[in-house]
Amino acid sequence: MTAPNPRKQSDGLTRLSEIFAKDTANFWVIHYSCESFYDRPNGASARITSIAIRSLESGQTISFSIHQVAEESGIKFDDIDKKYDELERRMLDAYYAHIGSHRGMKYLHWNMRDMNFGFSAIDHRYRVLGGVPPFLIEDNKKFDLSRILIDIYGVGYIGHPRLEKLLEKNAITARDFMTGKQEADAFENRNYVGLHQSTLRKVDVFANIAERAYNKQLKTNTSWLEMHGGRVRTFWNWVIDHKGLSFMIGLAGLILSIVPFLL
Repeated sequence: MTAPNPRKQSDGLTRLSEIFAKDTANFWVIHYSCESFYDRPNGASARITSIAIRSLESGQTISFSIHQVAEESGIKFDDIDKKYDELERRMLDAYYAHIGSHRGMKYLHWNMRDMNFGFSAIDHRYRVLGGVPPFLIEDNKKFDLSRILIDIYGVGYIGHPRLEKLLEKNAITARDFMTGKQEADAFENRNYVGLHQSTLRKVDVFANIAERAYNKQLKTNTSWLEMHGGRVRTFWNWVIDHKGLSFMIGLAGLILSIVPFLL
């Protein structure tokens, strides 16, 4: 196992402290489900099925999903495939209207970093459907929980797949939770309700994991020594760099000389 880098660990702990000690009112947890973005030889973007946004402070969750838009539009479930692009466009219209009316908010996410799966993938999909994103979330308002945990606990803090292993180790219920493979299969099987439920469950899970990490209650495979070894090394380097070694030795000698008189 690789012990955490002391500087990155400090940065990760600072980020969690900034979120939970100072700014929960302005933080939302976000996740979305989509068609599999693997095995796409034509390079077409993955269609989105649902998006969930959870308030870190209140726990209230807002969601956008294909089957709900279909119901609101009077389209039968069996006809979703025929009108998928139209329904997806309406779903993303509602998503952008929401984030655009709440500018300044910050978003905690899990690996939403690129064009395969991420904020930019949602933006791209909207453009494919003929939309123009009215508001883009700035990068400095995106906080990747998966990377924060690696910074705090080290790259080997849990086995793979990390998210599923974290749930297991911390006894967090996996009810409605789908793995990436299960979500891809669910899309193929038109299980849009299941995908929506999985998305809702995941924003709850991410909030749970983040809060446990902040409270130093998250269980990982990183040992106490690995977690704190960097701080010990940092202190020792400080002693050496500040020529404090002779002082420490002198202090130890003074204590040893006094001890016999106290016995």
